[in-house]
Amino acid sequence: MYFGDETLEFTYFDEQRFSVYVAAALVQWKGKVLEYRSTLGLLKCIDLSSNKLVEKIPQELASLTGLLSLNLSRNNLKGEIIQEIGQIEKLEVLDLSENQLSGEIPMGLASLNFLCVLDLSSNNFSGKIPSSTQLQSFDGSVYAGNRELCGPPLPNKCPGEDELASLLPSTNHGKDKTNEEDNDRLVTIGFYVSVVLGFAVGFWGFFVPLLLRSSWRHAYLKLLDKIKDWVYVTVAVNMARLQRKVWG
Repeated sequence: MYFGDETLEFTYFDEQRFSVYVAAALVQWKGKVLEYRSTLGLLKCIDLSSNKLVEKIPQELASLTGLLSLNLSRNNLKGEIIQEIGQIEKLEVLDLSENQLSGEIPMGLASLNFLCVLDLSSNNFSGKIPSSTQLQSFDGSVYAGNRELCGPPLPNKCPGEDELASLLPSTNHGKDKTNEEDNDRLVTIGFYVSVVLGFAVGFWGFFVPLLLRSSWRHAYLKLLDKIKDWVYVTVAVNMARLQRKVWG
């Protein structure tokens, strides 16, 4: 961890921290320069950037569950990001840029809910970036320089995504066609049911009583005669009026 012209070294051993204290120090943190005095020993940061570190990232880092910032950029680290990195739940800053790290980005990285600064650029990562609100919220530049890395927020799609996307519309079209056929079938069934019910109600509710009760039948026939006479008289009167108007 760098403080202007001063350097504070933290040594982690069995989760116990030994610190070299100075009266005051300027610390660059998240793009800001802050001065720490009495709370200097409370910082939980590791900055080993721009060294000649080689080999793999030690798995023991996962035991530092209170770590807030880890900067291992500009080294010669190889191998993969440790799978247990998700155990550092409070991690806010992670910079692994400009190394020779490879493999896929572990799912544990997607579970770091407090991560607000990330840089994995200029490595050899491959595969799809894990889907999570956290990892997709960063700009694509934090993943730049990894040719075989794919998926949002990078513009390049992963192999097979185009084929899958082309299948989705046809699948939806098939579903829509099936739903349309089901709706037509329901309409057809409903129509026939309505016709049968209408016929049954009309026949049993109207014609059957007329056949069984003579008084109702006679009254119905009289009503028909009255209607017929009214229609005949109305038509005759209107025709007579029309003839008078035409012939003057």
